[in-house]
Amino acid sequence: MCIHLTLFFLVCFLLSGQMLSFLAFPSHKSVFVGDKLEPNLYIPRAVLKNLSLQVNSESQQILETNGTPGTDFSISPGAELPVANTPGTFHMQVKLFGLIPVREMVVNVVPRVKVIPGGQSIGVLLHTNGVMVVGIADITTESGKKENPAAAAGVEVGDVILKVNGLAIKSDTQLRKIIDSYGKQKKPLSLQLKRGAKTFSASVQPDYCQETRRYRMGLFIRDSAAGVGTLTFYHPVSGRYGALGHMIADIDTSQQIDLADGCIVGASIQKIHLGKKGRPGEKIGLFDGESGISGDIAKNSQFGIFGNLNKPIKNVIYKKPIPVALNEEIVKGPAKIITVVKGDNVELYDIEIQKVIPQSHDGKGLIIKITDSELLRDTGGIVQGMSGSPIIQNGRLVGAVTHVFINDPTRGYGVMAQWMIQEAGILPENKDKFKVSEAEKPQIFFE
Repeated sequence: MCIHLTLFFLVCFLLSGQMLSFLAFPSHKSVFVGDKLEPNLYIPRAVLKNLSLQVNSESQQILETNGTPGTDFSISPGAELPVANTPGTFHMQVKLFGLIPVREMVVNVVPRVKVIPGGQSIGVLLHTNGVMVVGIADITTESGKKENPAAAAGVEVGDVILKVNGLAIKSDTQLRKIIDSYGKQKKPLSLQLKRGAKTFSASVQPDYCQETRRYRMGLFIRDSAAGVGTLTFYHPVSGRYGALGHMIADIDTSQQIDLADGCIVGASIQKIHLGKKGRPGEKIGLFDGESGISGDIAKNSQFGIFGNLNKPIKNVIYKKPIPVALNEEIVKGPAKIITVVKGDNVELYDIEIQKVIPQSHDGKGLIIKITDSELLRDTGGIVQGMSGSPIIQNGRLVGAVTHVFINDPTRGYGVMAQWMIQEAGILPENKDKFKVSEAEKPQIFFE
């Protein structure tokens, strides 16, 4: 009877959407030192109890069972699971009934990381590497014709101008003076541009613009960006921080800004534009250099901005560092976010984690919903400037708010904290010492 029941659950599982979720589970995972090696696969219990594990760590004695370290383990269904006792990397194969290989993983054992949660509003200022083309506009020449020298040479919106005639470009003012100078001399400009990962050259002859009374190429450019966001965490051991939870992109082109340098400072929230269906809300803030928060921006990535703070910060709610959760430790259900609605007052608000998406590769690993009546009254839900607000669950930092759903401002996305601390260089990433075969890497896409 027991065997028939298990086979029934197995067939149902293989034919269900849960099988897709299982196959889409990441081929890499992390485990903290001192934790048991739990598969943590989202599958029915009747199937889970028939899974066996084959573990190989080569010469590294990363795991132990009953106090005895080893390099190879065969764990039968229901047997005592080994414990991770030292940092390192090993290969794990998951089998059904001890015979059928269903998943391979590279497992990284890492030390437990603790951080001080943020929640404070910050002003973000950065300068691009070169200047970005954010618009194209025709020039009215002296003869009255409409021309665009840059567009004719193949320059497009989103391109970054790195050099002109061999000279590195650092500001829009510098470029404007060069264009006018070479235009007066009737000399062409040799541009070095970057489009995505590709670098290329273009030759442009500036034209005299009758309207602005100077020589131009027909471009709108930008060399800097500024805005308000939220600090996610501060790591007191290294002095590093993470914020925003998503990359900073140019407002006109939506392309990632190629960072040259930048900084963060404290900010004070003066007003909230409420979020409504079809129209995201926004925090209006003033940069405050006296707030005590300041630091550099060393990295701008899909998981946020990262750098070092000039001095430690304090959190009035969490006075001591709290653990960072691994992706596998996050569950659907109640959680909290820390953010500022007025001035520099950091507050704790209720949310619900509605979906956990560990296989996401775009930084949108969580779907969250604001449930706190006070926050909904004051903001309408998730608003611009809330990006980076820490998400706390079961006493751990599990993620940060990143995006709002346009048609439902009470809901949005979050990024997982593990991704952020890996990007900050605090938590070691998996090393590809062990390879997972291409056949084991899922090609399943979710909306």
